[in-house]
Amino acid sequence: MSDLLRVLLIGANGQVSTELQRRLAGKVQLSVLGSAALDLTDPSAIREQVRAYQPDLIINPAAHTAVDKAESEPELALAINATAPGVLAEEAARIGAPLIHYSTDYVFDGSKPAPYVETDPTAPLGVYGQSKLAGEQAIQAVGGEHLILRTSWVYAAHGRNFLLTMQRLLQEKPELKVVADQIGAPTWAGTIADSTVRLIERWQAGQPGAWGLYHLTASGETSWFGFAEAIGETLRQAGKPCANLVPIPSSEYPTPARRPLNSRLSCERLASEWGVRQAPWHDGLLECLRGA
Repeated sequence: MSDLLRVLLIGANGQVSTELQRRLAGKVQLSVLGSAALDLTDPSAIREQVRAYQPDLIINPAAHTAVDKAESEPELALAINATAPGVLAEEAARIGAPLIHYSTDYVFDGSKPAPYVETDPTAPLGVYGQSKLAGEQAIQAVGGEHLILRTSWVYAAHGRNFLLTMQRLLQEKPELKVVADQIGAPTWAGTIADSTVRLIERWQAGQPGAWGLYHLTASGETSWFGFAEAIGETLRQAGKPCANLVPIPSSEYPTPARRPLNSRLSCERLASEWGVRQAPWHDGLLECLRGA
């Protein structure tokens, strides 16, 4: 075991963390710190744990991801999404370990008519996006070896997400209204984990790309309505009941936090620098549902 890469994974039960654990098991010496073992609102506890484990690599998929709830608890969102990543970056740099951290499309306001690239100006619409952007900036300010991977519309066969909510509601209701004017790439947590493993393998093989900020989503694009239609089609194919879907604009579904209308992220930089590309979003959905 001693010759295996020592990886410290922050967060135990989240969507991306769960998929990472499945893929890294047996390949690395993996230590997982969930919320019961590590309070991310306590910087001293973070420092203590990193120094105790002395990992070769730190991966941080943990986050305050309740977008609407963040509006009413900004201090908690900032502590987990901004302060904690900065502390992790400081400790990673201190021991010479790279940090892999995940961010979000919500750092943009969605007004751009084309997919966002990494150098586009940020303008988050709410507390969640602001806190995740502050986390990016805190990591970048440290300047150690790091990968910040912005993703979008993450779902899995576990946890709380759009896929599981739609599967339930589509079978419970005769009709369902779904927002059709927000465009992005639904990204299976398994896709994120697979790409992360490939990035680690490139680094271990001595063939890393440039460290820094990248976009990592499934390829292609759709709306929440289109995503719901795809989920509904899988239910119908399985002989299960499925509601009639009705497209609506965001204005008909108000939420405490505003969402960007355009969440499309260009992933070309990750492909050109690290040779890592993602499959189409619909392929990821089918793979997720097959229990891959």
